[in-house]
Amino acid sequence: MRNIADNYKQYQFSFTAAALRLREMVLVAQHELEGTDLDYINELGNGKKKTATTLFSEFKRRIATLTPTQLYLLVHGDLITKKQIALLAICKTHGFIRDLVTEVIREKFLVYDYEITKGDYLSFYRRKEELHPELEAISENTASKIRQVTFKILAETGWIDDIKNRNIQPQILDDTTLKAIVADNPEWLKIFLMSDMDIAALKK
Repeated sequence: MRNIADNYKQYQFSFTAAALRLREMVLVAQHELEGTDLDYINELGNGKKKTATTLFSEFKRRIATLTPTQLYLLVHGDLITKKQIALLAICKTHGFIRDLVTEVIREKFLVYDYEITKGDYLSFYRRKEELHPELEAISENTASKIRQVTFKILAETGWIDDIKNRNIQPQILDDTTLKAIVADNPEWLKIFLMSDMDIAALKK
């Protein structure tokens, strides 16, 4: 089965303009699910067309990565499920956050090391600079914003306790959410910090 990080794709950082904004993301998903039009200029941008267009475009990109079942769960699931599916969509859309979750947060979690340090993040970022030349063109201010928004998203979805302490939180998937991810690609369970052994057992 195709690995979730197989093919090189240039990192995109449009998530910095939107962060999580779970309520707004779910609103866009609901209109997508129901096939109805959204007055996004007023609903997302409070009448500001530029802001609304930026947010709407970002949320549409995220939602487009979800399967129909995952989209339904984003709209109709409980709050924990909404947050889990929202981060799944973000990771499907943004390789930078996906790689941080699977290569740093998950690996530390699996060896019972639950704190994400500044050094962990910097090591990850420098390692990715060698593989992603687009990172070398980023200014110091932009790099700082990427870090801040990334950890804000992880805190708001519940992967870490808060942006200051950055303690990793275990992810418990209910049966419906688990099945929706396995039916898509079990490899995405790495986002939820699951071990290779547990993922392999679910593939059988």
